[in-house]
Amino acid sequence: MKDGFLKVAAATPRIRVADCAYNTARVIELMGEAMDAGVSLCVFPELVLTGYTCGDLFLQEALLRAAEDGLTRILEHSARSPMVIAVGLPIQVDNALYNCAAICCRGQLLGLVPKQNIPNYSEFYEARHFTSGAGMVTRTVTLCGQQVLLGVDLLFRCRTMPSLVIGCEICEDLWVPAPPSGQLAEAGATVIVNLSASDELIGKAAYRRQLVTGQSARLACGYLYADAGLGESTQDLVFAGHNLICENGTMLAESERFTTGLITTELDLGRIAHERRRMNTFGQSQTHMTDIYFDLPLRETQLTRVFAQTPFVPADQSDLAARCEEILHLQAVGLATRLRHTRAKSAVIGLSGGLDSTLALIVTVHAFDLLGWPRSNIQTVTMPCFGTTRRTKSNAEQLAEAYGTSLRCVDIKAAVTQHFADIGHDPDTLDVTFENAQARQRTYILMDIANKMGGLVIGTGDLSELALGWATYNGDHMSMYGVNASIPKTLVRYLTSFEASRAPDGLREILLDVLGTPVSPELLPPKDGEISQKTEELVGPYELHDFFLYYMLRFGYPPRKLYRIACRAFEGVHSRATVKKWLVTFIRRFFAQQFKRSCLPDGPKVGTVTLSPRGDWRMPSDAVSEVWLKEAENLE
Repeated sequence: MKDGFLKVAAATPRIRVADCAYNTARVIELMGEAMDAGVSLCVFPELVLTGYTCGDLFLQEALLRAAEDGLTRILEHSARSPMVIAVGLPIQVDNALYNCAAICCRGQLLGLVPKQNIPNYSEFYEARHFTSGAGMVTRTVTLCGQQVLLGVDLLFRCRTMPSLVIGCEICEDLWVPAPPSGQLAEAGATVIVNLSASDELIGKAAYRRQLVTGQSARLACGYLYADAGLGESTQDLVFAGHNLICENGTMLAESERFTTGLITTELDLGRIAHERRRMNTFGQSQTHMTDIYFDLPLRETQLTRVFAQTPFVPADQSDLAARCEEILHLQAVGLATRLRHTRAKSAVIGLSGGLDSTLALIVTVHAFDLLGWPRSNIQTVTMPCFGTTRRTKSNAEQLAEAYGTSLRCVDIKAAVTQHFADIGHDPDTLDVTFENAQARQRTYILMDIANKMGGLVIGTGDLSELALGWATYNGDHMSMYGVNASIPKTLVRYLTSFEASRAPDGLREILLDVLGTPVSPELLPPKDGEISQKTEELVGPYELHDFFLYYMLRFGYPPRKLYRIACRAFEGVHSRATVKKWLVTFIRRFFAQQFKRSCLPDGPKVGTVTLSPRGDWRMPSDAVSEVWLKEAENLE
C-alpha cells in the first residue's frame, strides 16, 4: 500500500446452488490465496454464498439462515486477514429481502449495501424475490451478532490510507443509464466494487468490457468487477465468471471466461487522486453519504502490473500503425491550417539528416499534400559546419530529393568563424559558445530565407528536448511553428519508422539510415569522420527521460515512485544506479530549463502530455527543485 499502490483481487469460486456451507468454504479458500498474494481488497460475486440461480429457494428461511452462518464463518476467518472482503448474500430485513454486498474487514462487518436496480426482464426475474434498495433510508440492523448499517449511501474509508475510499454497486446497477457509482465517486469513492452475476450471451463479454473500462474512465477510479461462474445453474443460463479490474479506462487484469479463481493486480490510488485533482470538472456530489472507517496495516505492495518502457508509444502493435497515422495527420493538419492562415507561400526547414528534422520534413510534406501545394515550395536547407558528418549531410540531401523538395546548401563555417572573431572567441575552445554560435547562425539563416520566400520556418525540436532544455536558446529552440513540440523522442523514432515502412524502396533505405544514426546536435568536430557528440551519452537515455516525463507530468508521480516503477520497467536494461543517476539529471534539468519553454513558438498538441506555456504546463521559470531533488538524491 506504499507509494499509493493497492493490491486487489476479483474472485470467482466454483459453487453449488443452495449449498451455503460448500460455497462458504470455497470463498474462504480464495480468501487464503488472496491473503498469501498480499491482497488488501478482495471482491466476490453477487449472491455467492447461496448462488445467484436459487430461484424461489430465496424465499426459504433455511437458505437465509445458512447464508448468514456462512457470513459468520467468513468474518471469523477475516479476523486474521489484513484485507477488506466484499461478498454477496440475501438478507431479510423485516418483511423485505435484499440482494446485498457485505463489506468485511478483520472480523468486523463494516456495512451492507443492497442492490438498487432489480432487473425483471428477459431472463431475469429478481423482482419476484428481492426488494430494491433505491431510496432506502440507511438504518442499523443486526447480522451475525453485529450491529451494522444497511444502506446505499455507504462509503468505506481507510484511515491508514486516506486515498482508499470504497463504494459498492451490484451487477445491474452498472448497466442502467445513471449507475450509483457516479454519485459514490463524486462523493469521494476512489475504488468501486461490483458484485455481479452476469450470464453469458454472444457478444456480451465485449460489451461488459466496454462498460467497466468506460465507467472507470468516467469516474477516474479503480473498478473491480467480480462475476458469478461455474456451479451456477445451467437450467436456462450459462455463467462465465468474467472478472475485470480496470483503472482510469485501462484494463489491468481480466480473467479467462469459464474459469474460477483469482485475478490480481495493483491499483494506483496516487494516480487516481492526481487525475481528480487535475480534472476540475470532476463534480462534488450533493447527495449525503455515510462514512464508515476501517484500518489496514501499511505494507510494501509487491508490484506485478506492467509499466511500459515507452509509455508514449502504443503497446499493442496492431494499434501502432493506426496511431502513427493519426499523429502524423494531426501534425500535418495543424501545420496546413497555419500555412493557410498566414498566407505563406512556402515552408523552410533546416534539414540536418537527424531524426527530428526528418520527422518535421515528413509532416511538412503531408501538410503540403493536404493543401494540394507543390512539394517544391518546401525549401529544405542544409547548413554544414564544424561537426557535420558526411553521413548526415548525405542523408539530408537524399531526403530532400526523394520527397521532391527544393534544397539549398549554406555552409556556415566562414560566417561562424567571423562571428568568433567579432566576439573575441578562440575557435579552439570547444565550449558552449562554440556550440551555440552554430545553432543560432542556422536559425538566423532560416528566418531570413523564410522572410525572403514569404514562408514559415518549421521547428524541428521535440518534447523530450523541451523537457531537458536540450536546445540553444533562440537557436534551434525558436521557429515560426513547431510541429514536433508534443512528440517525445521515443515516439519520433516510431513515427519515422512507420513512414519508412510504407515508403518506396529508395526513400525507405534513407529513412532507415536516419533511424540508425546516433542522436547528435553535431556541434563538435567529428572523430575519424564519425559523430563524436552523442546526446544520450551527455544527458542520458531518452527512453528513461521520456519515461520520467510521462509519469511525472501525466500522473504527478514523486521521484521515489518514478524510481520504483522505472527500476521495475527497465530491470535487466538499466541498473538501479543508472536509473537514479538520470532521474536526478532529469529533475535538475527540467526545473532549470523552464525559461526556454516559457517562450515557445506555437505547435500542435497531439498527446496527453505537452509543455506548452499556453496550454497544459504553466510553471514559473524560477521554481525551486529542492523538494524533488532531495527525494531523488536520497533514493537507494
